[in-house]
Amino acid sequence: MEDLLGAGAIIAALDERLSGTLSPEAAVAAAGFQATPDASAAVAASSSGRELIGGGFAEDVVVATELDACTAVPVLIEGAFTVTQ
Repeated sequence: MEDLLGAGAIIAALDERLSGTLSPEAAVAAAGFQATPDASAAVAASSSGRELIGGGFAEDVVVATELDACTAVPVLIEGAFTVTQ
């Protein structure tokens, strides 16, 4: 679920800024994100979220579900990620 919501958040944001037709898969991901009132709570309640929280990684779940929290983009260059701004 966290992958679907994450992809949906990105697709929904791009769809607002760009004109074009979404693929059916992209449209479903965007709609799923847009229909989820609190994506952070949904991820925390998911099986993987509960597993992480139970293992002492609750803060990781919070950080992983932040929206628009970073302006840097990691780019894979020659096998290593480099941060671009």
